[in-house]
Amino acid sequence: MPADAHPSGRLSDRHVLITGASSGIGEHLARVAAREGARVTVAARRTDRLAAVVDAIRAEGGDAFAVAMDVADEASVVAGVAAAEAALGPLHTSYANAGIGLPGLALDAPVAEFDQMFAVNVRGAFLTAREAARAMKANGAAGAGRGRIVLIASIGAQQQLPGLSGYCASKAAVVSLGKSLAREWAREGINVNSVCPGYLETEMNSDWFSSPGGEKQIRGFPRRRLMPGDGLDPTLILLGSDEAAPITGGVFIIDDGQSL
Repeated sequence: MPADAHPSGRLSDRHVLITGASSGIGEHLARVAAREGARVTVAARRTDRLAAVVDAIRAEGGDAFAVAMDVADEASVVAGVAAAEAALGPLHTSYANAGIGLPGLALDAPVAEFDQMFAVNVRGAFLTAREAARAMKANGAAGAGRGRIVLIASIGAQQQLPGLSGYCASKAAVVSLGKSLAREWAREGINVNSVCPGYLETEMNSDWFSSPGGEKQIRGFPRRRLMPGDGLDPTLILLGSDEAAPITGGVFIIDDGQSL
């Protein structure tokens, strides 16, 4: 367990799977989850980066495992979940975090990019949630009422972001998917919730927000800043924990007031 972890942290006695964990929100969440006592499987396509995440968690005394996973590919997700359970035991919590955003005006955007966003953002969330739920039912986590699935959407699911019509549509679909799965699994002991983050600096957007256009966008936010890097932590950890027992089908907008 990491040196600064909680011996009886909010995710202790839980095996947590996080997709898209090679950078950004996923990488950060993996380290936070480990500090909260979880055994953490990090999944992504970039296995070299995953190795660095695992090394960092283990250096702090945590328990982590890396698995190569392409969330848009069914066989890859099935194999990845099986490998995670073989390495770290029964799965209890899954964060479907993997996602991509390919900006472009609708009149100019290649349809292949539109399809790619839906394959990763929507199909990926569905496959991650489905295989996690299957594992939780088989391993007893669901029967004990401890299954937790969190889908990472975006404020783009709730409002229209210029030049991101395909991305916003895909994230709106993720929110709808989360509600549908929550209803379907309400009596199965598996809770499903969606989180819609605002803008925080990540590898994917850092170039934009350091440009004149990005700086202007930040000045337009009510607090004139990007969301703090740890701004999602309390909500994400809560929703993945036993404390979230009565919370399912929820949509949580965590954006530092950016959408006001």
